[in-house]
Amino acid sequence: MTERVNISSGGDYEPVFGYSRAVRVGEHIHVSGTTAREPARSGDAYEQASAVLSLIETALREAGSSLSAVVRTVTYVTDIKDADLVARAHREAFADVLPAATMVEVSALLDPKMKVEIEAYAVEK
Repeated sequence: MTERVNISSGGDYEPVFGYSRAVRVGEHIHVSGTTAREPARSGDAYEQASAVLSLIETALREAGSSLSAVVRTVTYVTDIKDADLVARAHREAFADVLPAATMVEVSALLDPKMKVEIEAYAVEK
């Protein structure tokens, strides 16, 4: 059986909801939907997306990986008008990687200040 490794970010909501920031099973790493923490949570969509991608990078590093191993991202925004701001942060993080990516507008996230949530999937060889 392939070893499973759960990675916690220590976020307050992890034990409430019962999830891990990331899970590694073999060469596959799944990073949960991630939102910005304060003070970035009070920023615009670019600032939030940049902070989110930094948290994702930290989770990947703890899983023994990096942003360069990301093969897919899914991004949720509360206002599609923020697409260009979020795309700028995504492009800065993944310009050389170019993962498959989806962005969709949702009606709300857990905190009304949240503008963006990103999940990522990576494969290590």
